[in-house]
Amino acid sequence: MSGEHSHGPSPARAGERHRTSLMISFLLIAAFFVVEAIAGFLTGSLALLSDAGHMLTDVIGLGMALAAIQLASRFSLRDDRPDDGHTFGVYRLEILAAFVNALLLFGVAIWVVFEAVRRLFDEPEVIGVPMLVVAVLGLIVNLIAFALLRQGSKQSMNVEGAYLEVLADTVGSIGVIVAAALVEGFGWSWADPLMAMLIGLWILPRTWQLGRRAVRVLLQAAPDHIDLSALANDLANIESVCDVHDLHVWTLTSEMEAASAHLVVPPGADQHAVLDRARELLSASYGIDHGTFQVEPDDHEGCRDLTW
Repeated sequence: MSGEHSHGPSPARAGERHRTSLMISFLLIAAFFVVEAIAGFLTGSLALLSDAGHMLTDVIGLGMALAAIQLASRFSLRDDRPDDGHTFGVYRLEILAAFVNALLLFGVAIWVVFEAVRRLFDEPEVIGVPMLVVAVLGLIVNLIAFALLRQGSKQSMNVEGAYLEVLADTVGSIGVIVAAALVEGFGWSWADPLMAMLIGLWILPRTWQLGRRAVRVLLQAAPDHIDLSALANDLANIESVCDVHDLHVWTLTSEMEAASAHLVVPPGADQHAVLDRARELLSASYGIDHGTFQVEPDDHEGCRDLTW
């Protein structure tokens, strides 16, 4: 039997590109959280204090995302140490951070909807000029962070979680400004809780999708875009391969997918050629650059005895 591995670019390299944007966003939002919390206490504005609480979840989420990238990069430098028990590094920390971010966002969205319903039946809060000023400043801060994280959110589930946090806050700031203008200009006191409810309902499905994808990675499910039946057939159609079993495909972290399989060949087959064709197939047709294959003579026994 023989095996071969191929490796794609390390996610730690992509982490270097994301770290700066996350750090700047974290510092901006953390600083503005302090400003908004102080303004809320000084003006007695429940809306500002509530928004400051939402911004605090942003700070926590961005901090976790940043810490996950930092730890994943640090451990990636130790991948080749034989005494290191983390044989896959700690890349999954980024997925865990995305999952916790999804939980935070889900909790915030439900709280926003609940609070909005409650406020519909309470005395309306007077939204003054200080609240408008702080809300506009918050929007500016969130737009900067939004621009910094947008590109990275397409490449990393971890950054996507942080991006969704900021996106929700950006929409929230716009909603507060619109609601404040409607209340001040037309006396529509119901505009504030209604806008908050719409924002919460807008956040929930996006948060659900992020959490679902993070759970699938943690459960080592095959990526949605990989057709396992088609992959098994393609591997079986490689010259000299007469059977394929123990096929597994999973995601280690964003942009790092892996596969393993047992390829059965007749005695005397060119195993090097089989490995080369299998590696090329994975990379060219399925975008998987990390493949581990075990090539077995068809008269070998024992590999099918596993019960899981």
